[in-house]
Amino acid sequence: MSMHLEDFSQFGNLELLARQMVEGFITGLHKSPYHGFSVEFAEHRLYNSGESTRHIDWKVFAKTDRLYTKRYEEETNLRCHLVLDASPSMYYPQPDNAKIRFSVMAAAAITYLLHRQRDAVGLFTFSEGLDSQTEVKSSATHIHKLFLALDGLLHQQPETGATDVAGVLHTIASKIHRRSLVVIFSDMFQRSDDLDTIFAALQHLRHNKHEILIFHVTDQETELHFEFEDRPYEFIDLETQEKIKVKPQEVKKYYAERMGNFYQDLKLRCGQFKIDFIEADVKQSFDSILEAYFIKRGKMS
Repeated sequence: MSMHLEDFSQFGNLELLARQMVEGFITGLHKSPYHGFSVEFAEHRLYNSGESTRHIDWKVFAKTDRLYTKRYEEETNLRCHLVLDASPSMYYPQPDNAKIRFSVMAAAAITYLLHRQRDAVGLFTFSEGLDSQTEVKSSATHIHKLFLALDGLLHQQPETGATDVAGVLHTIASKIHRRSLVVIFSDMFQRSDDLDTIFAALQHLRHNKHEILIFHVTDQETELHFEFEDRPYEFIDLETQEKIKVKPQEVKKYYAERMGNFYQDLKLRCGQFKIDFIEADVKQSFDSILEAYFIKRGKMS
């Protein structure tokens, strides 16, 4: 069964929720009638003609009708850095803070999945600048610390201040010294809407041979389509606390056009730079997040 943010009316143990989400997703994969996509991506690779047949997994062949060879621990080890935007705009919409809650739950699920596959994972969080950084490990103690750090983001009050996504990504690129998968959860809003600076930073990561997966976290109903009731509103900028009174219908067309152009440009440039870009609407299923991760992991195998 697909899981959505509203299924978690109140957060309990984050690690337990992540486990339930991942195990439910994997169970669904095994029951799926579709061939060629399954959790085996993490522990197998496609058989190449001419290789020894010695390590072919015939059980997987019986399920998928495709030849996979077993991958051993030294082959499967992955280093993954989760980069989570905890800037004020990620605490929209209030009062439920859906964007940060969605990001935390999705990051927790991927953390659990990485640990399940014996991969090493670390966490960066940022707002106006880089806020925190952990080591990259696979131990149970380390993973527990990551869950505590993620859970803490749900309870903190973000400080006001403009976000510098580009500057933070440059800093992270200078800190990661081994080829890794970098998974970013962000709305990609920063103090200027200049995408050139953001992609210069993303290119810094790509130049250093890192693979990048961006989950573009938004509340599409309001942030992209500007769907509000036809009545006066007072909008408050979460980063500057600037206030403006407006009737949504008076600016909806102009706003939607500008934001649509921003989103399309962001997506197009990611394609040009070979960066995986996933639209992560806070109202969508978490299954799409885990599926995107599996596809990315499969490409790296």
